[in-house]
Amino acid sequence: IKAKIRQMMVKNATNKMMQEIPKANVVVTNPTHYAVALKFDEEHPVPVVVAKGTDYLAIRIKGIAREHDIEIIENKTLARELYRDVKLNAAIPEELFEAVAIVFAQVAKLEQERQKQKIIKPL
Repeated sequence: IKAKIRQMMVKNATNKMMQEIPKANVVVTNPTHYAVALKFDEEHPVPVVVAKGTDYLAIRIKGIAREHDIEIIENKTLARELYRDVKLNAAIPEELFEAVAIVFAQVAKLEQERQKQKIIKPL
């Protein structure tokens, strides 16, 4: 019975985590085995890990990100560090600020390029 209760608790936690992915700004991957979704907004002074997973969960995280047009950035080292060192719903540690800032800069650049493509339409 205890094992069944624990299994249900893990499933509920996973479902809740998956519901947070659409709120993310970016998913950092390694590219196949790890995926970590980060959220950065006015509510949080630093980015927060809203979802993370390996293997099958990583595939699900990336799938949900694609469905919601969330950028997926490959950074093997950062994905592993975030997965290993940062708890779910926790802010990233100071030692990862620079690496995460680079990822958010990549996201901003990709969004700018996408906006330019929308403006430049063939006649």
